[in-house]
Amino acid sequence: MQAVGGAALTTQEPTQDRTAPVDDATEPPPPPSPAARTRAWSLFGLVGLVIIAIDVAVKQWTTSTVAHEEPVKLLGGLIYVIYTRNSGAAFSMLENQTWIFPLIAIGVIGWLFWMIKGTFSAAWAVALGLVLGGAAGNLADRLFRAPGPFQGHVVDMFSFLDDHGGHFPVFNIADSALTVGVTLAILLEFMGRRRDGTKARSGSGGSEAQRDA
Repeated sequence: MQAVGGAALTTQEPTQDRTAPVDDATEPPPPPSPAARTRAWSLFGLVGLVIIAIDVAVKQWTTSTVAHEEPVKLLGGLIYVIYTRNSGAAFSMLENQTWIFPLIAIGVIGWLFWMIKGTFSAAWAVALGLVLGGAAGNLADRLFRAPGPFQGHVVDMFSFLDDHGGHFPVFNIADSALTVGVTLAILLEFMGRRRDGTKARSGSGGSEAQRDA
């Protein structure tokens, strides 16, 4: 069809340029690689084993040496190494309820192994490994120390600012690992770092995710 003056008319709509770039943020992230899963499992196990080994070694040194000597002063008195036995939970909470803590620890360890199955993030693997080492370290005391299985008292040794725990509850390596691991997990949540290795971010269309490098 022609208009007045001979100009051609067309009713065909312009075609979309198929070479235009596609916004990568709208596409789902690629699936995690098997290597990422292996790395997460390796970190989880390694961190857990290292914490357990350090915890056992420090407790052995404390019971064999510090228990028979004067408290050891560190960092100019910021920390003292002493010898105490704790029948309660971490940081001496809920004393006289010893039997329940081994059951809680066993449940936590089982939950951690369930969590690591879907974990591909190295940071999350470290956080879970710290919690694993802390829970297992204190569980060993509950099972193998006096007065008996599921009634064992945990060995604590670190005291802030004085030599008798007057300013802060006396704690051990396992307690510290638990605290650091839980704190790291909370920070990862706030940062949008997911266990599957993706990172949540806010976009114009809502919540999106991208695979961490």
